[in-house]
Amino acid sequence: MENVQIGVIGGSGFYEIEGMSDIEEIRITTPFGDPSDTVVVGTLEGRRVAFLPRHGRGHVVLPSGINFRANVFAMKTLGVEYLISVSAIGSLREEMAPRHFVIPNQIFDHTKRRVGTFFDEGIVVHVGMADPFCGGLGTLVADAAEQVGATVHRGAMYICMEGPQFSTKGESGLYRNWGMDVIGMTAMPEAKLAREAEMCYAVLGAVTDYDCWHPEHDSVTVQMLLDNLRSNSEAAKRTLKALLPMIPAERTCSCKDALATAVVSQPDAVSKEVREKLKPLIGRYFS
Repeated sequence: MENVQIGVIGGSGFYEIEGMSDIEEIRITTPFGDPSDTVVVGTLEGRRVAFLPRHGRGHVVLPSGINFRANVFAMKTLGVEYLISVSAIGSLREEMAPRHFVIPNQIFDHTKRRVGTFFDEGIVVHVGMADPFCGGLGTLVADAAEQVGATVHRGAMYICMEGPQFSTKGESGLYRNWGMDVIGMTAMPEAKLAREAEMCYAVLGAVTDYDCWHPEHDSVTVQMLLDNLRSNSEAAKRTLKALLPMIPAERTCSCKDALATAVVSQPDAVSKEVREKLKPLIGRYFS
């Protein structure tokens, strides 16, 4: 299996990357089950890229049903170091208007029933999440989006809700009072798992609506979301093409060593079975 440094997980409305050459579809089975779909590996702007539609082609996997662990683990087995999430989000702020892009730098996990770690059996690991997104990668994503003419908001508090239903007006108003800026259904536990996988992770958030708080805008509907997604999807594809040449071959951020001081379990207490299962994640620490 080839080594691919850059991975892209596409959200609602973003099911493929056009213009890739030397394409190969790879079906990966992980210790945590199957990913949302086959992983498409190809060359774009001179870089090998692995692409996975988060909801599957045809959009058949709901947010709470996504196998986040399998998705991120599959990317890890391909060698992915930089993971870019393209995601539809709702805006909780007037200035973050539909069809704008937002690059969040903080997140609040308001999900209720998702497994948020690879290390839930036979080993204990506590990774730092003070800064849940890679600042360096996020800056490059924002730069690329601006380069292709998009309106970009740098830095925002993202609240991740369970879904699949949209917010009530009461919830939307409360999230605004809490200081949240945008809302989505998929960045958690994806961000946590990417950190455990020692990946640089950033979200290119495509604003589709004002949730339901805005008195002068209709509450979010699927049709509204789809109409704005079509516009955002094209801009996101242009952003990725501009972004890929910017990504450095060598990483210098702390993401690459997130597990170095995070493993609590004593080495002799971790079984061979656990070591083998999690080898792509912990192999360098259990030689």
